[in-house]
Amino acid sequence: MDAMTKSGFARGIRGSVALFVLVGAAAAGGPSAFADDSVNTGYFGGVAIMGYDAVAYFTEGKPVKGSETFSYEWLGTPWHFANAKHREMFISEPTKYAPQYGGYCAGEVAFGSVTINIDPEAFKIIDGKLYLIYAKDAAEWFATHAAAEVPKADGNWPKVAAVLELDQYH
Repeated sequence: MDAMTKSGFARGIRGSVALFVLVGAAAAGGPSAFADDSVNTGYFGGVAIMGYDAVAYFTEGKPVKGSETFSYEWLGTPWHFANAKHREMFISEPTKYAPQYGGYCAGEVAFGSVTINIDPEAFKIIDGKLYLIYAKDAAEWFATHAAAEVPKADGNWPKVAAVLELDQYH
């Protein structure tokens, strides 16, 4: 990991110190609820993936802004799509298209923490799954190291999700 990417991950972790501490508490015997239905809507948007079309990452190979006209509520969160076809594709298989870890930064989850800030344009599809990251250079690093980072994130997600379940402000 280059110095810029490392410092970016470090900033994200420092920005999430309270959640990081809570993750440790949960792992040490705190609540063990799994919050697999947690969806990152950012700080102010209230919409999954900041309004980007989850299906377009797969069909277009790039981020495409969705429209409220083609909206669907899943897991208590509105999801926007670029067109009716994408909305129908998502409705038929939401877990196929939804980002991993509720749309939280996959790199942070790999480190056992969470950051709400993601860049919808910083994404990677790895083994048919969508991963969102907070910055494009970090997404490149995550993809290059996916063999090690994805299993770490998968292992950390239940603990991180439990903390998110406790945090009323996510």
